[in-house]
Amino acid sequence: MIKNDLFLRALKGETVERPPVWMMRQAGRYLPEFRALRDKYDFFTRCRMPEIAAEITVQPIRIVKPDAAILFSDILVVPQAMGIDVEMRPDIGPWIPNPIRSAKDVEQVRIPNIEETLGYVMEAIKVTKEMLNDEVPLIGFAGSPWTIFCYAVQGKGSKNFDLAKAMCFSQPEASHALLQKITDTTILYLKEKVRAGVDAVQIFDSWGGMLSPVDYQEFSWQYMNQIVEALADSVPVIVFGKGCWFALPEMAQSKASAIGVDWTCSPKHARLFTGGEKTLQGNFDPSRLMSPIPTIKKMVHEMIDEFGKDKYVVNLGHGILPHIPVDHAKAFIDAVKEYRAPLSY
Repeated sequence: MIKNDLFLRALKGETVERPPVWMMRQAGRYLPEFRALRDKYDFFTRCRMPEIAAEITVQPIRIVKPDAAILFSDILVVPQAMGIDVEMRPDIGPWIPNPIRSAKDVEQVRIPNIEETLGYVMEAIKVTKEMLNDEVPLIGFAGSPWTIFCYAVQGKGSKNFDLAKAMCFSQPEASHALLQKITDTTILYLKEKVRAGVDAVQIFDSWGGMLSPVDYQEFSWQYMNQIVEALADSVPVIVFGKGCWFALPEMAQSKASAIGVDWTCSPKHARLFTGGEKTLQGNFDPSRLMSPIPTIKKMVHEMIDEFGKDKYVVNLGHGILPHIPVDHAKAFIDAVKEYRAPLSY
């Protein structure tokens, strides 16, 4: 039994004494302990060494003490497993030397054997679970099919993913074929993660906000929802689309246990768009962690009051930034732990 099960109880919609809290990208660059390992091992080596990935996962549990751990890995291990070369280049980020740009390219993309190609992730889960010793739950994750598609077609990060969108609109059949292959692979991958021991999963749609509401339904949400449908009976699933406030009503109709919200959507509107019944997660602006600590704590308490303490998971509206001081990240977590709901008469 997990000793601190606050996160899992909130995902079930249970009444809690306070909301749980964790931070997207909490196992990462703002921690000096992480940077020490980064200086010793390159990015994908860190992902592929189970003991290193587990150590990075557990670092924030020791240091800032959130209510859940999220496995250190990367969304781009999935396209790597599908036969798409992905590099991590200094000052550029993800780099795909041979982007997918045609129906012929899509045919070459495979749906892999997960154990053969991503077995190192499952080993990292097992090592992490041992290190966590049932203190807090462990979250596994994957990128949304659309977000993976964006990198695979664009070939690198982008401000607008114009080439990815152009392929969707000029070659819709090939685009849907690639999106389906990514979806099928992601379902297999997340099912293996559940078997390996993760307690919940999150699907990150980092680039969903690049699409119009109509195009989002066609090229992103329908594929995310396939993943939700495939996983929801075996594990709580959180869906998070950055810049996708317009899709909240559809997300609320799905089997997802929780919906992530970014900082551009107010708690009031997030509750309104989702009908008030779903657990919501978010939505503190990561840059706001540069505010003075008393301001951070005040804003966190106000945010909880606005969302309400139940059916709510406190988080950032996107990943924590590399330059955030550790004591500010800790103040964010501590503010939630210090929260007391206003007395009602």
